[in-house]
Amino acid sequence: MHPLKHSDTIEFGYLLIPQFSLLSLAGVLEPLRFANRLADHELYRWWLVTPDDQPVAASNGIIFQPTAQAAECSRFDTVIVVAGLDADKYSTPEVLRQLRNLAAKGLNIGATSVGSLLLARAGLLDSYRCTLHWENLEGFREEFPQINATNELYEIDGKRLTCSGGSAGLDMMMHLISQRHGYALATSVAEQCIHPEIRKSEANQRMSLRTRLNVTNPHLIEAIECMERHLEDTLECRQIAEQISLSLRHMNRLFQDNLRTTPARFYLSLRLKRARALLQQTAFPIHEIGLACGFASSSHFVRCYGNHFGHTPTAERHREQQRTPYRQESLTPSDIDYL
Repeated sequence: MHPLKHSDTIEFGYLLIPQFSLLSLAGVLEPLRFANRLADHELYRWWLVTPDDQPVAASNGIIFQPTAQAAECSRFDTVIVVAGLDADKYSTPEVLRQLRNLAAKGLNIGATSVGSLLLARAGLLDSYRCTLHWENLEGFREEFPQINATNELYEIDGKRLTCSGGSAGLDMMMHLISQRHGYALATSVAEQCIHPEIRKSEANQRMSLRTRLNVTNPHLIEAIECMERHLEDTLECRQIAEQISLSLRHMNRLFQDNLRTTPARFYLSLRLKRARALLQQTAFPIHEIGLACGFASSSHFVRCYGNHFGHTPTAERHREQQRTPYRQESLTPSDIDYL
């Protein structure tokens, strides 16, 4: 039996989905521990929960024991889904039903990283802003075009709170601590986490192109940004050069000198990486993914994909499906109606 909490103690439940990211869990839990220690008062209490009340493994193999049963979640103030790259494999009817029941009771419902996918499939993000890890954002938007998915570090919209994972959880939780207990406590928590700046929600998830590719030439960066904006409605390299006010020869030399490749090969690589993400994260037909990545025909897409990755798009999807077994559960009539 759990001890009684102080009337001002806020309880968090963390719903751990198999193969969840331990970094994501630490990001949304550890700030609460620091807040309690610095305040010398139990401001927060937390519990680890699993969908079936059984131990669960994080993505690094560490086994976690639940500290509360799933049936107890309804007494918490907030439940946060902590997931990893395999979240879609575990969006079973039972898990979605659990989440809908909690939302119906008026709890704050949140998610880290790809956990937003489970909230979306449960129908809990319609009319809400949300975010998730940048690597999965493209596939998420394709699957849920009606949901306002942003690339923010975190989103707090009414009773929904989502973050992009990793260290973004620190920023989201310190924002919550600041709202309830003041900015001074939040900054003290940040210092304890060796987190020198509490980032705003609109801060970038990703490094800048300059840092990511270790390039400094502004024309080269502008050319790559132009390519990233036109992955589906592809441009000819000549058109890209015109848009950044360079000759095609000069642009070719920039790519060769800085990235040891040609603009055409770099552009193709960007499109194929996007295709790979869609193959791994969505169930869209392969020919539709090819079109979404600027390939006019399926045969051209398959040939380019095989040359780049060493296997076909079909093999890519098969490998992803086999990576983590997914136990498909049957849907009840009420689930079908809801979905």
